Amino acid sequence: MSDKAPTILLVEDNPAHAELVMRCFENHRLDNLIHHVVDGEAALDYLFRRGAYADPAASPRPSVILLDLRLPKIDGLEVLKTMKRTEAGELARIPVVVLTTSHAQRDVDRAYAHHANSYLVKPLDFERLAEMLEDVGVYWLGWNYGPWPPQQAGGERG
Repeated sequence: MSDKAPTILLVEDNPAHAELVMRCFENHRLDNLIHHVVDGEAALDYLFRRGAYADPAASPRPSVILLDLRLPKIDGLEVLKTMKRTEAGELARIPVVVLTTSHAQRDVDRAYAHHANSYLVKPLDFERLAEMLEDVGVYWLGWNYGPWPPQQAGGERG
């Protein structure tokens, strides 16, 4: 078991939504490190370790990505498509939870076509959002076993 707290990459351009997400995780004492970026270009720079994120210490591999769809510069679907088609596969294995306000079936279909692992619509009510984010954190960072990071949350495998 790794001693490192799981890392979450939050890709959200709305400052109020980002603050709510970060506050929800903090309130539920989910032991993690959140890296927040505000647009799709910054998300890809983080994931591909370019520019300000060239140092791996500044861009640890996330255990899960919370990705908004409507982003400036490069939209969330393009971020998802780009990372999931990497040849080495390292980025493709990171779970991506689309966290958006869009109920549009077209967006849902396109997200899953580009290999999103989950699609969640943000509730308008803060309490419901907090409940949903607690469940997201517990599932993806506590219960889920996946290929990334190498040592998983949730206990030893045997």
